[in-house]
Amino acid sequence: MPYTAGMKVFVALLRAINVGGTGKLPMSDLRQLCEEAGFKDCRTYIQSGNAVFRSALSEPNVKAKLEKSLATLFGKSSGALVRTRAELQAIIKVNPFKSAEANRVLVLFMDEPLPRDALKGLQIPGREKVRVEGREIFIHFPDGMGRSKLKVPFAQTGTGRNMNTVVKLAALAAELEQN
Repeated sequence: MPYTAGMKVFVALLRAINVGGTGKLPMSDLRQLCEEAGFKDCRTYIQSGNAVFRSALSEPNVKAKLEKSLATLFGKSSGALVRTRAELQAIIKVNPFKSAEANRVLVLFMDEPLPRDALKGLQIPGREKVRVEGREIFIHFPDGMGRSKLKVPFAQTGTGRNMNTVVKLAALAAELEQN
């Protein structure tokens, strides 16, 4: 077990990473990228750009280092959002759609807190519900995300994960904190 005193556990949520297409990044490559950036004990979860690791750096410095490594790899700017386990636990707790199926609740992660009126004038074409809580936008898609015509402002600067993924990432972070 490597020396980890003074290291915090972080969860990185990469933007525009997927199984195929322009954002293809195998999770083994993401683990290697994180290790080469100096992050320790890296674990990944599903093929959508999720990594959990340790670092002695601050959250802004973790983000900057990760984005620089991604830019070097892809040859263009690539975004990453970073949270701690405690922040993910708080997101799970504040979820305004707890009674909905977890796979139908999307959390859109943003870098900065949004004003409460950030969604003023938002046109909701179906039965979707949208709430802002701190740095996250919660969206309930009762009819599924694939059928929705909802256009959420800020979606181009954030990255989304469904609540199942958020819960799993929080659990992975908790496991790493305990080891």
